[in-house]
Amino acid sequence: MTVSSVTLFDLLIAAVAAERLAELVVARRNARWAFAHGGIESGRSHYPPMVALHAGLLAACVLEVHAAGRPFLPALGWAALVAALASQGLRWWCIATLGPRWNTRVIVVPGLALVDRGPYRWLRHPNYVAVVVEGIALPLVHTAWVTALAFTALNAVLLLRYRIPAEERALAGAAGPDSR
Repeated sequence: MTVSSVTLFDLLIAAVAAERLAELVVARRNARWAFAHGGIESGRSHYPPMVALHAGLLAACVLEVHAAGRPFLPALGWAALVAALASQGLRWWCIATLGPRWNTRVIVVPGLALVDRGPYRWLRHPNYVAVVVEGIALPLVHTAWVTALAFTALNAVLLLRYRIPAEERALAGAAGPDSR
């Protein structure tokens, strides 16, 4: 019996959904730690749309591939899969580097210095690089180009233009003496 590329894509999306649930478990645990250490949350208003957009990405990937009959194009699909997996690697490198300070919400513990190791040595917001790469690459694994374009545009216009400044303000207001 041969497994179709669509079935394999569905399994990939299911695996990413499971990974997202794991992130939420880590984020909930880290939020408890942050609040126990005086953490202050910022930017709550953009969190529900962010969750909806990220869940929508996964649903739209599956919907577009099934409804529009998008093919698996090996040259594009394999390259996109490598990029999508690399984005997951970068995301978990961010999580490991920040430890209990990582969260899907903007929660900052006052007085802590900014992290400048791991991917933060080279990038101010490496987790957002992972999100952008994943938003383009994951749908393109099975040629869901409408989803890739729509997510990228919505992520840029509706989220990142608010989220990054909110995070910057929170970090600037709570940074410790050794901050950059």
